[in-house]
Amino acid sequence: MGETLTMAEIEAQFSAEWVLVADPRTDDALELLGGHVLYHSRDRDEFDRKVLEFHPRRFAVVFTGRPQAGMEFVL
Repeated sequence: MGETLTMAEIEAQFSAEWVLVADPRTDDALELLGGHVLYHSRDRDEFDRKVLEFHPRRFAVVFTGRPQAGMEFVL
């Protein structure tokens, strides 16, 4: 795996993309601070298909853009 990136670095490098972060670093409130980027894509469907190829033990999925009108997030 590559270097650990901060969330600021992830957001700057992968603007308005879906990002799969392995070994996420979090604070006490579980806010994502950074981690290793395994995959990223602007297309959510493509992202979902590709993510199935990875099997990280610990991971987070992040969208680095602003939600579009009508976009819904399910936890």
